[in-house]
Amino acid sequence: MTSDMKNIPVVLAFAGHDPSGGAGIQADIEALASQGCHAATVITALTTQDTQDVFDFRPLDVADVIAQARAVLEDMPVAVFKLGMLGSVENAGAIHTILTDYPEIPVVLDPVLSSGRGTALGGQELVEAMKTLLLPLTTVLTPNTLETRALATGADTLDACAQALLDQGVEYLLVTGSHEHTPDVVNCLYHHNRLLETFTWERLPHSYHGSGCTLAASIAGLLAHGLEPFAAIHEAQDYTWNALRHGYRPGLGQHLPHRFFWTGDDEA
Repeated sequence: MTSDMKNIPVVLAFAGHDPSGGAGIQADIEALASQGCHAATVITALTTQDTQDVFDFRPLDVADVIAQARAVLEDMPVAVFKLGMLGSVENAGAIHTILTDYPEIPVVLDPVLSSGRGTALGGQELVEAMKTLLLPLTTVLTPNTLETRALATGADTLDACAQALLDQGVEYLLVTGSHEHTPDVVNCLYHHNRLLETFTWERLPHSYHGSGCTLAASIAGLLAHGLEPFAAIHEAQDYTWNALRHGYRPGLGQHLPHRFFWTGDDEA
């Protein structure tokens, strides 16, 4: 093994298994590989889904989630945690325990609350657990506008929602605007109780399965390489937009991001 290979950073991703391969843990693996990282994985839930919708999911037992994470953490130097679908309130609590044991490791949280078609993947109890247990430990939070409003129900504007989430302890908050009815997609980055930057991206013609996973995982991968959060967030958006632009439709539902577009193979 060369010294360069030994220096490949490890990102520990917690997510559900998506048998369609478009989202969840497989999306994380592909996005992290594209950033030159090693993806270590913890499965939090088994799902029944395709490119159209999630039909069912079964959270793994807390003991299984903890055992998977501890096995990796006791063996590899994890640089960043990436959190996706949690599956249950109990799993949120278990992950909280793990994160507090490693407070020096940055956390990227994609607050997966529903499928692309709006099927709920956790109720209000999970939302509250996420707010109480995980947001205070989060380095970068990447909700879409629907998730932002769900996490800050008492606020009347998106800016007020963002402020409420920052007040929970989130360090950087990137609110993605793909669900808004705007000509372009406008993503808003908040930090230190203020709007830090807005990013405008051409709105692409399709809907995509796994775009949020791709964005959050690529941010985690870039942080693992030592980029500062602002640079990682900006570069990850560019990577994700290009993955969507090169997306493809293998099934009957949404397009999937082509996360290896950079190889030059557009025939995927």
